[in-house]
Amino acid sequence: MALDSDTPPLNSLGFAKAPADTRVVVAMSGGVDSSVVAAQLAEEGYDVVGVTLQLYDHGAALAKKGACCAGRDIHDARRVAEEMGFPHYVLDYENIFQDAVIDEFAESYLAGATPVPCIRCNERVKFKDLLETAKDLDADCMATGHYIQRKDGAYGPELHSAADANRDQSYFLFSTTPEQLSFLRFPLGHLKSKAETRALAAKYGLAVADKPDSQDICFVPDGNYASVIEKLRPDAASPGEIVDMEGNVLAQHRGVIHYTIGQRRGLGIGGLSEPLYVVKLDADNRRVVVGPKEALATRKIPVREINWLGDAPLTSRAEWHVGVKVRSTRPPAEAIIRPISATEAEVELLTPEEGVSPGQACVFYDMDSSRIFGGGWIWRGY
Repeated sequence: MALDSDTPPLNSLGFAKAPADTRVVVAMSGGVDSSVVAAQLAEEGYDVVGVTLQLYDHGAALAKKGACCAGRDIHDARRVAEEMGFPHYVLDYENIFQDAVIDEFAESYLAGATPVPCIRCNERVKFKDLLETAKDLDADCMATGHYIQRKDGAYGPELHSAADANRDQSYFLFSTTPEQLSFLRFPLGHLKSKAETRALAAKYGLAVADKPDSQDICFVPDGNYASVIEKLRPDAASPGEIVDMEGNVLAQHRGVIHYTIGQRRGLGIGGLSEPLYVVKLDADNRRVVVGPKEALATRKIPVREINWLGDAPLTSRAEWHVGVKVRSTRPPAEAIIRPISATEAEVELLTPEEGVSPGQACVFYDMDSSRIFGGGWIWRGY
């Protein structure tokens, strides 16, 4: 059967219409990645609308370097829009960000967990409220500068790792739902290196072509979590005891918030035959539990709030053999998922890993392809 000659071919964003008739909202952080996405789509003739989120106090942000969404970044995003000739809006999301991300970050940290606020920001702010704003603007889709791939599969759009493993951001995007995925586009996911992105920025004459990448959580620009928590919760730094795994008191500490699972330095315990590591944070009793390195090894991980992206329901099998990441910087390790419900499971690592911490994400990967099956949040268990 011959195709209707009046049906236009799919454009680069997957729509059967001309780019000029396709409105795309680009989430612009002010960095080189999202700037290149916006410039490229504008050059291709799309109806581009740039949106930058002001997520926390603008005045306090102006002096901070290396963090996204600060005053300089808003200026840089606006400048790209002016250079490329498309409209740009700054949306005040401070209250939403405070409620959806910062408050939980503080509470989670105080409870002895090690939170990943960038995931919550994507889940609860960028891919929720901003995505709804994009729909209100009559956009056909929303594009971001994330390094991840969206591919059309037999059962709908699938999430895949970026072509450049060094830039892959799948760990931070595991909670993207199928509904969100159908509306999202990631134009940089197929690039082989960041150098290609910077070359495109230079090609479009963007002033941000050589702008350094942001390294820290945007509201923790110096990486000092504890100082931020103390500002948010002034009573947080309550002193307590450092104890061994039998409960023997070894030293005093100045607040559980100053410690993380796996930490070795700065414990203030000397004269021991073997080094000790933080193996548990007992926030309720204000105790830091330390032990030998082998005590850090974890094989079984309780996971909840699972966002499952497989073709069949999570509970359709007793076991799923996958790869999992329990930290963004580690490659996927072989594991078995044993579902408890549609949103809870026990994950067994075939090779134990050190430093697995409540509050971190556990992300599921297909070991035979680039596909991501979603993930969940590590917690203490029952």
